[in-house]
Amino acid sequence: MKLNYLLKSVSTVGRFLATALFCVLAVAFVWQSAFFSNTAAMAAPAATLIAEADISSQVQDTLDKGAKLSKDFIEDTKERVERTASKNTDRVEQATDDNGSVAERKANRDETRIYKRAEEDAARTKEQVDRSKNAVEGVIDTIKDAFSK
Repeated sequence: MKLNYLLKSVSTVGRFLATALFCVLAVAFVWQSAFFSNTAAMAAPAATLIAEADISSQVQDTLDKGAKLSKDFIEDTKERVERTASKNTDRVEQATDDNGSVAERKANRDETRIYKRAEEDAARTKEQVDRSKNAVEGVIDTIKDAFSK
């Protein structure tokens, strides 16, 4: 069923009024929260600096824990890759009846290559974790310095 011209205009005006009311309410809500904010922190900046030191130490602790967990995960992943490579080599050896075939030699080379790659990738990833951690610590120190001045 089609709306006639009058209902279309009423619908348009209604949408406009609803949007305007929503915007007015949003502005009123933002304005009200500005008046009810905690002004004690503005009057006593020393108290906020103490809280800032606590927060920065908490962030440092969390950052250290996160880096340790990341490195442990990387190490576990490396060990799983190495275990899988070893299992695959053992399966090839069992399938070829331990007679030194071409497939067995290739499987041994692949195992060595996978071990080497796993070590390199793990070391590279751990280095990136350290770099990221150091970058975040630098930002935290910069922020602390900015607020302490």
